[in-house]
Amino acid sequence: MPTSSQDNRILVLGIGNILWADEGFGVRTVEEFHRRYDVPDNVTILDGGTQGLYLVNYLEEADRLIVFDAIDYGLAPGQLKLVRDDEVPRFTGAKKMSLHQTGFQEVISAADLLGRCPKHLVLIGCQPLDLEDWGGPLTAPVRGQIAPAIDLACQILAEWGGEVRPRREPLPASERLLGNDIDHLNYEMRPA
Repeated sequence: MPTSSQDNRILVLGIGNILWADEGFGVRTVEEFHRRYDVPDNVTILDGGTQGLYLVNYLEEADRLIVFDAIDYGLAPGQLKLVRDDEVPRFTGAKKMSLHQTGFQEVISAADLLGRCPKHLVLIGCQPLDLEDWGGPLTAPVRGQIAPAIDLACQILAEWGGEVRPRREPLPASERLLGNDIDHLNYEMRPA
């Protein structure tokens, strides 16, 4: 039996800091996802940046969550890893996976403690190569994983009944997730 959209509120979230090279993977991936795809009304796309615990309110309103993030799994640079539901560490006592000051686990833990954590969690993480290049772009191995990460998210959304459609028309600048010349094309891809 299909789930009604009221019981199937989905949040697609990208977190990270675009100023620290590969740390921006999550933000750049959700930005590209939004640029490429139109989503049903029950799906929200959000650039969570480095908002940390301010994201708890968004999690409280979601039944299902997909997160893009740069994660230190100890793998080869640029390698993707998908973890689901109980595999996603929720409490701050667990090994810290996220690279942010207030990590993904703290956000999940806070939502969990409030009894309002999404029922289903998917974390699509990418192993960073460089986190020290202040103002630098994503490295090639990490940038090369944006499209595969988006493909994984589309597969998960299809499983959850959230079919996405490629945009027929290019997304107008006024509807981008990031503006003011900090979107991927203007910020990282500008000529030196």
